[in-house]
Amino acid sequence: MSDAKNSRAQARSGAGIWLDQHLYSVVSSLGRAVRRPWATLLTIGVMAVAFALPLGLWLALQNVGHFAGDVQQSREIDLFLTPETPVARAQALAETLRARDDVASVELRTPDQGLAEFRQRSGLADSLDLLDGNPLPALLVVVPEGDEARLVAALEALPETDLLQHDAAWRERLTGWMGFGERLTWVLAALFGLGALLVVGNTVRLDIQSRREEIGVLQLLGASDGFIRRPFVYLGAWYGLAAGALALGLLTLAALALRDPLAALARSYGSPFALSGLDPLGAALVVLAATIVGWLGAWLVTGHFLRQTRPTAT
Repeated sequence: MSDAKNSRAQARSGAGIWLDQHLYSVVSSLGRAVRRPWATLLTIGVMAVAFALPLGLWLALQNVGHFAGDVQQSREIDLFLTPETPVARAQALAETLRARDDVASVELRTPDQGLAEFRQRSGLADSLDLLDGNPLPALLVVVPEGDEARLVAALEALPETDLLQHDAAWRERLTGWMGFGERLTWVLAALFGLGALLVVGNTVRLDIQSRREEIGVLQLLGASDGFIRRPFVYLGAWYGLAAGALALGLLTLAALALRDPLAALARSYGSPFALSGLDPLGAALVVLAATIVGWLGAWLVTGHFLRQTRPTAT
């Protein structure tokens, strides 16, 4: 029983020592960063800009996608029927199209509905009253499902078709540009992430050089590489954590500066668009990723230094 108690006490003692060492490294690394405010702020500022630029571009692309409209709406096919097509025939044609497997939905807008909508939006009610009749044709708004090319060909072949308006080319170009923008965002994120890695690595390297003699004494006393590396790794993590938070702050300020002009522009197009940012989970992931980048940069630099200065056996 005594041996079992001693082993459990030793295990708890070992875990306590390990935890105390980590807590001491966390606090001491934060203290070293605070004692050098200008150098710390410079490092954090450069890293924050490196994180904010690709993240801001990604957010801009997301908002552009929302502003461009719903993808389903951009797939709509406007089928204008001939003026002599009666409403009953337009209704029958709409039912026929709804039965097709490549059609998601069909909306019929009669000439009277079209004229009322035009009268409301154009502000030309007095001029429209002078017309003898309704010059507007019936309109079928068709939302395709599946192969659009086959459906477009079938609609163009209808004898009632007068004009077919399809925005597939515009949508394909927009999709292409959005895909290019997303790829550009990832490339910039990799480049700026590498830049942030180098910045934190160089800062930690300078800190290591200033404590070179202290590290040498620890190595002679038999300190492990993990014990020596630990405070520098936590220092890099602190840099990354602060840089991620500052990057979110910069993006918030940019959003505040752009929100009103973008809202006014959206209102001019009759859109309720509002600039959106990161949700809490996304913001937390950004800070976590920045912390990992700072930790990784410090770990790589410290490991390289320890491999070069490790005492050799005689």
